[in-house]
Amino acid sequence: MTAIHTVDAANAPALGDIRAAGDEAVIRVRRNATEREDFVKYWEAVGVAFMRGAVVEVINRGEN
Repeated sequence: MTAIHTVDAANAPALGDIRAAGDEAVIRVRRNATEREDFVKYWEAVGVAFMRGAVVEVINRGEN
């Protein structure tokens, strides 16, 4: 079963959940996620998940 995690300005899963994501996970990072005060921590966690095999999608469409 594929887990889908979405990070945006208002919502995000726990950092540990992102770091633990592996080859059966998809992490979607919306453009407005950069507005989060803790965005750098999330971006680092996304990198860890990517190295563990997660698919990372940076979504730029449909947002102001």
